[in-house]
Amino acid sequence: MSMEDAERAIIFPAAGRNAPSSASDVIMAMTRWDLSMLVDMACAQKVAGGIGGLYSIYRSGQGDAGRSFDIAGPFLGAPQAVIGMEQIIARGASRVWILGWCGSLQHEIRIGALLVPDGAVSEEGTSAHYSSDGTIPGPDMEMGGMICAGAAARGIEIHRGLVWTTDALYRETASKVAYYQRKGILAVEMEMSALLTVAAYRGVSLAGLLTVSDELSSLKWKHGFGSRELKNATRQACLIMIGSASGEGFSPFVQ
Repeated sequence: MSMEDAERAIIFPAAGRNAPSSASDVIMAMTRWDLSMLVDMACAQKVAGGIGGLYSIYRSGQGDAGRSFDIAGPFLGAPQAVIGMEQIIARGASRVWILGWCGSLQHEIRIGALLVPDGAVSEEGTSAHYSSDGTIPGPDMEMGGMICAGAAARGIEIHRGLVWTTDALYRETASKVAYYQRKGILAVEMEMSALLTVAAYRGVSLAGLLTVSDELSSLKWKHGFGSRELKNATRQACLIMIGSASGEGFSPFVQ
């Protein structure tokens, strides 16, 4: 067996029977809260479901520029998010926008802050299957710039830097948090390093926007679930991403 044959995947991502082609731009919402808000804001309608009902796909209404986009989610962790992303790419997506939550590792980054990852440190198991040397690629700089421009137009500060991606929610230990804090890593989440790696492997563009939902910088857990700060920040993040994915800067649906 040749090396090429040995590395050939046996199972291929597929669009699914009777699934419509994807819009070129897709927002992948990691949380059900982001997903629900995006769908409402974009006047989106469900058009397909993911394999095994793991997630749903929605098609936005059209803004003034007439460009629609898809919204997919929710996803939890690298394996599920990568399965979804593979299928989304198989349906024809070429630009993927990641919207999710993260836990801050730095004292100055508080609940409700917004963060654009410039890269990720991987402690998840999925990306290694797509990268021979363990290198985690960076995001698409043009897309990242569009997100930051959308935030600036709203007067919202964006933090930029590296994030730590883990599979083990309940093993974010004090020693690891302190280590990554010293390294200047901004936050911890569960998908970004894998999604960046798959995007590079499949030749699509990707960038992300994360809302800080909780803080670990004191080595104690402080969450903002249900807080006004998180709700307001989630709304702003959704508006920024809709504006970016639609190409209109501001959301063409809701201000």
